[in-house]
Amino acid sequence: MKKMLLSLVVASVFSAAAIAQEIKFQEYDLANGMHVILHQDNTAPVVTTSVMYHVGSKDEKPDRTGFAHFFEHLLFEGTENIPRGDWFKIVSSNGGSNNANTTTDRTYYYEVFPSNKVELGLWMESERLMHPIINEIGVETQNEVVKEEKRQRIDNAPYGGLIYGTAIQPYLFKKHPYRWSVIGSMEDLDAATLQEFKDFNHKYYVPNNAVLVVAGDIDIKQTQQMIKDYFGPIPKGEPITRDFPKEDPITQEIKATEYDSNIQIPALALAYRTPAMTEKDAYVLNMISSYLSDGKTSKLYKKMVDENKSALQVFAFNRPQEDYSMYNIFALPLGDVPLTQLEKEVDEEIKKLQTTLISEKDYQKLQNKMENDFVNSNASIEGVANSLARYYMLYGDTNLINSEIEIYRNISREDIKGVANKYLNKNQRLRVEYLPKSTQEEK
Repeated sequence: MKKMLLSLVVASVFSAAAIAQEIKFQEYDLANGMHVILHQDNTAPVVTTSVMYHVGSKDEKPDRTGFAHFFEHLLFEGTENIPRGDWFKIVSSNGGSNNANTTTDRTYYYEVFPSNKVELGLWMESERLMHPIINEIGVETQNEVVKEEKRQRIDNAPYGGLIYGTAIQPYLFKKHPYRWSVIGSMEDLDAATLQEFKDFNHKYYVPNNAVLVVAGDIDIKQTQQMIKDYFGPIPKGEPITRDFPKEDPITQEIKATEYDSNIQIPALALAYRTPAMTEKDAYVLNMISSYLSDGKTSKLYKKMVDENKSALQVFAFNRPQEDYSMYNIFALPLGDVPLTQLEKEVDEEIKKLQTTLISEKDYQKLQNKMENDFVNSNASIEGVANSLARYYMLYGDTNLINSEIEIYRNISREDIKGVANKYLNKNQRLRVEYLPKSTQEEK
């Protein structure tokens, strides 16, 4: 009886939290095709202004990789009305903060200001879109910045090839442009002409390829007028069409070996090509990730780190993307444990998922975790702005910010078993032995 009462209390708490978390918003299109989403929350005097552009590394040419990420940096260089080097000064001197990030599918810029500076944020983002200055000085400066970032994050970082996909994506994708990493090739950037950078900007940085989100302590009517004033005059760009080649199914395990001079402990990587982020199966795979490796009570951690003491660390995660996702399992051995032993233990847990239903207790734990993540994902205005932009652009449904939890609630134990059988098979995966560089030299 006590357990039943406790379950009811926990369920009611999460249910109430989810209801309280409902995000109200308004959305509409400008005449130039820019989509606008407004969310009013007057509980704190802050506002986030963000623009997400539907351009990522997959939109690059095979011999000009790295352009989308490069533009994440380049478009802070300055505009016709913001002198070179002044962008960050303007933001900080007005009590704000800002940042940007790039993925395979989109590029996202945002500013967080005190709410009395909402117009400043709108003006700056309209400047980035309408009046960017793309010249040799900016390109050369940011080229060095990007090279240093690559050195720090990939070339000189332990396991950088696994974390950033350079040791995974070229094997998992043969036709689709997901086969190269977001940061791209420095040789490609070096070879690019100034006109190529201008052409990329002209094609993808247009209002009809973007969503503008203003979230926080705003007045809706005043904000709408400012948006009309600053973004309305920007000309519409040419329609962007995408027709990427489809990948052939993986029917035999792909085996590869990669070397890293920054590590002393080898790693095992198992990677699977999985469905687009909008598919229900992608959500099921997210739940499987939590089940396998989220926290010290998760199946892989408990078995491999705690009980068998065969692994230092083990991770399982689904990397959601617009066209195909990637399901990754990484494990680091403890001591002299061979990678084949790690593989055996991982496969044992996957086989359990494929042959038996997870327990009711584990299933409820997973549901509670999804509920908690859902509530926490929009705990800040910055998070709300990002979610609104992402759900509109990549999922085609802005209201998923409120309703996505229902997808998880409707996933059954049978679904988990079925999806594990559908995607997590040995003959459908990539197996990478990620070894210290010294190992290669010894051979």
